[in-house]
Parts: sequence; C-alpha cells; structure tokens
Amino acid sequence: MTEVLVLYYSQGGAVKEMAQLIARGVESVKDVKARLRTVPKVSANCEATEMDIPASGDPYCELNDLEECVGLALGSPTRFGNMAAPMKYFLDGTAGLWLKGALIDKPACVFTSTGSMHGGNESTLLTMMFPLLHHGMLIIGLPYSEPALSSTQSGGTPYGASHIGGTMDDKPLTSDEKKLCLALGKRLAETALKLAS
Repeated sequence: MTEVLVLYYSQGGAVKEMAQLIARGVESVKDVKARLRTVPKVSANCEATEMDIPASGDPYCELNDLEECVGLALGSPTRFGNMAAPMKYFLDGTAGLWLKGALIDKPACVFTSTGSMHGGNESTLLTMMFPLLHHGMLIIGLPYSEPALSSTQSGGTPYGASHIGGTMDDKPLTSDEKKLCLALGKRLAETALKLAS
C-alpha cells in the first residue's frame, strides 16, 4: 500500500478537519492510504515540553514519516500571513532529510485556515511551499477545472485548499471548501502514484 503523509498543526480544529478531508480524498484513490500526523506545540518557556505521545488525536510526526511517504499534504493555520510556529519549528528540524535528498521528486501540496477573508491565506500557502521546494519536492495546487474553485465565496485558491474560520474560529467549513480539500487529496494521491511508477 502506497502512503501519503497528511501533516498538520491545528489549534482551533479547522485545519485538523481539513486534514481529515484531504486524507479522505487521498484514500479515494485505489491503493493509496493516508497517514495523518501532527506536530506538538512550542513554548517560549524553555522548561515546557509536550508529551512524546499526544493524549488524544493523531500521533506526532517523526522524520521517518516524511521519508516513507510518497507524497505530502502540509497544513497549518495562518499566523500573520505565515505558517504557525510549531509547523515551522518541525520543518526546521528536517535538515537531515535535506542532506540525504530524501524528499526529492515527491509531490506535495499545502492547506491553511485563517480568521478573515484577507487574513493571509494565500501568503501562508506560498510561504509553506518554500521549505518543500528546498527539499526538492514537486508542488501541486488546485486547477480551475475544479468547479468549487470558481464558485467559492470563502476559502479556496489555486495554491491549495483554504478555509475562512472567523475571528473566533466559529465558522464551519463550507461545502466548496470541503470539496476543494477532497479534490486536493485526490490530486495529490493520483500524482504520487504516477510519479512512483
């Protein structure tokens, strides 16, 4: 079974829901399985640490999860137009994989959620691509052949799936946002299979 890694950080729950939808899209492709992983929080307090295994939810990502996958979907909430610190911290620790070229030619996509319509969705998606490009990954997005990309009144960009969660993270994913998450996961899995063969 071919596995695609769906790696995310979520604080309010929207990015986690998006990750689950992307995983469903991945698994809609025959012979492909999604591996859901998250990253721990970071703290300014040097003494603060997270448990090695989360109390609930998906396991924390390890470097071998990245190495073993044939594709990667990377998700984070938007923080001032960029990915959240826990995801950046995790990615900063992948230099060993970079030195080995472990991710070269693997397909990757990105997804995000933010509080407002112009809260940095697109800049977050674009900056999340940078470390993946340094790893030699092949970035895929959402083509306009996806009808929901033209009809959405909330999240959704050609750079990747996105969600407008409201300033209190109280807006549920719209029908179009869900469709785009599913489509992105399916496209990633199909691309990974083509490249693997």
